Amino acid sequence: MDMKMTSSIASGIAATMAVGAAAYLLSGRSPKARKKQLQRKAGQAIQAVGDVMDGLSTMMK
Repeated sequence: MDMKMTSSIASGIAATMAVGAAAYLLSGRSPKARKKQLQRKAGQAIQAVGDVMDGLSTMMK
């Protein structure tokens, strides 16, 4: 994999996360509970993306 493909994958993942977050915000939960769970899920998603990027960079070495 070259760096351009890795960048495309990362931007695709980021776009998917943004769409998912917007859809989640439109669901019918209370704002306080929704905010707390969104923060938790966003942190997990960011960590997962970091793990994927780390794995890709390890494979390229």
